[in-house]
Formats: sequence, structure tokens, C-alpha cells
Amino acid sequence: MNESGAGAAAPMSREGIDHALRDLRAEQEKISTALLDLEGHDGTRLLKGARLAGDTWRRWEDARAEIAMVWRLYDAYQKVLDAAAELRDRHQRPGAAVLVELTGLLAGESVEVPDGEIPLERRTLLGASQKRITLAEAVSRMSAGYARAAEVIAAADTAWTALLVPLEDIEETWRETARLAQGLDGSRHPELDRLGRELSALGQAARTDPLSLVRDGQVDTGRLHRLREALEALRGSLAEAVRLRDGYEERLAEVTASIADVEEAETRAREARTTATLKIESARLPEPPALGTGLRHRLAGLETLRRAGRWAELAARVAELDRATDAALEQARDNLRLSTGLLDRRGELRGRLDAYKAKAGRLGFAEDERLAELYGKARELLWTSPCDLRRATAALAEYQRAIKARESGTEPGR
Repeated sequence: MNESGAGAAAPMSREGIDHALRDLRAEQEKISTALLDLEGHDGTRLLKGARLAGDTWRRWEDARAEIAMVWRLYDAYQKVLDAAAELRDRHQRPGAAVLVELTGLLAGESVEVPDGEIPLERRTLLGASQKRITLAEAVSRMSAGYARAAEVIAAADTAWTALLVPLEDIEETWRETARLAQGLDGSRHPELDRLGRELSALGQAARTDPLSLVRDGQVDTGRLHRLREALEALRGSLAEAVRLRDGYEERLAEVTASIADVEEAETRAREARTTATLKIESARLPEPPALGTGLRHRLAGLETLRRAGRWAELAARVAELDRATDAALEQARDNLRLSTGLLDRRGELRGRLDAYKAKAGRLGFAEDERLAELYGKARELLWTSPCDLRRATAALAEYQRAIKARESGTEPGR
């Protein structure tokens, strides 16, 4: 053991030797525990059991080499500690020579670096030139190798944790969607097939090369989310197609009734426009379109799809018809509001005129000629067809100002 470089350090005292041995044994236990924990880590087991590819395979190969190096160096490190402990046990009162030897083991370059860790420039045709390092240097090297391997294992474990459970859920969603599609008409569904191919490729990457899906230290689950959304939307549309097939007559009756509502609203809008055009001057109201007719033609076209059993396409057409019907109904109601709004405005002005007349009477101005003249002007405008709303509004405002002036005694000329 004297070849261990014992002379490189001043001899330690017996107490120093014992203290160093206790500390090194405690450190050895920690290293051993950490290495065993790394071996038993879920990420390590997954990496060992998986058929890896791509970046994950390359990084795991490097990590395996690091782990193997750490274990070989640990063995060499442990041998030195065991030798030092055995030497110390044999000499209860160690002399100077034994203290020198123990110092060399504990503080000198006593750990033989395994052959695989010797740099190329230190090797010869006859083999690797042996290199020795201190126990502290061995711990430093083991720590660095452990950290590099642990980083890969933790990254893979984090990626699999983020990917595999959602992936399995999405795969189950795809299977449920496929069963719906198969039970609907038995034919292939192009969009479902496309999503299936994309899911298969993503599943292959997630299971064999999870690190390829890590970006800037974060697991990229964007493709999974997009696939889930697309599949859930497709499953929803297929489920709607099944509901449509199972309750087609009732659904058809609902759509028919909605179109009837559109036609009724359009009729009322046309009638209100005719009335407003007759009773309101310069109404300038748009001609309400007859969208209900086109909707009925689209409704009739659904029968062809129903007879062919093309329920998925039929469900999409019904959904489109629903949206078109809702939009047409809203447009008809808007047109109705435009026409009735003008008539309502005329009614509002008439009511306000009567209210101001009553107010004038309460104030004792019922016989006032000026107010009577202004009232008559406004009334004539409001009760004449077609009614000029702009002029009637101005006349009512003038009547209102005159009453206010009489009430406050500020009328000009008085």
C-alpha cells in the first residue's frame, strides 16, 4: 500500500485518522444509498425497460455509461476505505509507519481510476497507464457522473409523467370515437383515420423518445392538447349523429318548427314594413329577405342523406341548418324591430304630447293661444299619415320649451 502516494501528505495523528475514517464511512453510506436510490428510481426502471429511440436513446446510453463509471469508481473507492479500516483495526496503537500508510490511503492518491476512465493520452499500446486519485477526487468525480445521469433520468421521468397518462386518455377517446363511427354506418371516417395516424406517431415518440418532446426544460404537451380537442369535437359530432339517427323524426320536427318561426317572423316584418312605410314619411326600411324559402329547400335536401344512411354528414348538415335558421330568425326580428321601432317612436311622441298638454292645463295655461297653436302644430304632424317624425319631434320640443318658459316666467316678450 506504500505505492499509494503516502509521502505526498504529512502523517496524520491517530485521532485525525479515526476522525477521517468516521467521516469517510458516513460519506460512503450516503453515496451507496444515493446510487441504490438512482438504480431503483421509477425513471431508471422505465428507461431500462423501454425500447428507446432518438435523443432519449442517445442520452440514456450516455447516462448508463456514467452510472457504470460511478459504480466502478465506487468499488475502487470502497476498497481503499476497507483497506484503511482493516489496517487501523490491526493496529490499536499505530506507529509512525502505520500512520504514514493510513495517511496515504485517506489523504493521498490511493484510488485507482478504472481503465475505462483513463484519458486516451494516458494510454499505451500495452494498455492504460494506471492513474490514481484521492478519495476526495473520487467523490467529486462520482458526484459529477451521478448528477449527469440523474439529470437524464429525472428529465425522462418528468416527460413520461406529463405525457403517458394524457396519452392513454386520448387513445381511449380515439377508441370510443372509432366505436361510434363504426356503429353509425360501418364505414371508414377520414378525419378519424387522420387523427389516429397522428396519435400513433405521437404515442410512438412519447413512449420511445420522450425527451424529444421537451423544449427549454418544459414538456411540450401542445400536440396532445390539440389532439384531445379535435377528438372530443369529432366524438361530439358523431354522438350527435347517433342521437339524430335514433330520434330523426323528432329532430326533423324541431327544425321544421324553427323554419316556420322564421317564416312567421319574416311575414310580420314585411307587414310591419308596409305599415311603417304608409304611416311614417321617408321610412327607408330595407325589404326583408325571404330566407325561410331557402331554408325549406335545404330541409328537403336532408332526405337524400337520410335514405343513404349518411348520418355523420346528415348531422353536420342539420347543425348548419340550425345555425342558418337561428341567423335568419334573428335577421327577421331585427327587420321587425326596425319597422315597429318607427311606429313605437311615433306612439311615444304622441304620449309625450298628451302629457305636456295635461301639464299645461294643470299650470293654468289651457287657454293660452301660443301654447294652443304649438300644440295644434305638433298634433297635426303626429296624427298625419305619413308622419314626418323629424318635424314632429322638433314641434314637440318647441311646445315643451314654451310650457317651461311660461312656468318660469322667462318667455321672451313678457
